[in-house]
Amino acid sequence: MKKGPKPVGNYPHAKRAGAFLFMSGVGPRIAGSDAHDSGVPGLELDHNGNFNSFDFEAQVHSVFANTKAILEAHGSNWESLLDITVFLVNMNRDFRTFNRIYAEYFPDPTTQPCRTTIEINRLPTPIAIELKCVATVAD
Repeated sequence: MKKGPKPVGNYPHAKRAGAFLFMSGVGPRIAGSDAHDSGVPGLELDHNGNFNSFDFEAQVHSVFANTKAILEAHGSNWESLLDITVFLVNMNRDFRTFNRIYAEYFPDPTTQPCRTTIEINRLPTPIAIELKCVATVAD
């Protein structure tokens, strides 16, 4: 898939099962960036490649753009999302900001997908958010 970033492991972006599309974890890396290159909007690393600072809002917008691109590449769309699991590395710092931005992307509570948000210790690359999604696919 050319529109989303390459997965950081040996797995597909998504797999269809009947009318459902199950997506692997989607991070905020910019499409076209190498799986081991930062490529994360707003992420600054020091000269040794260690985390220095980041822009959480930029990561949220990027993870939503990547999700949309993957959905469309697999015959689905934003409105077909049924369930989203959100992984945050710091719930106290980022949950309120995520909710504010989420409301911009899903303004109508009656059509929002189900959602679970959990805090995890870390993600495989230096990112602060990852999404796991399930959507429908039209025949």
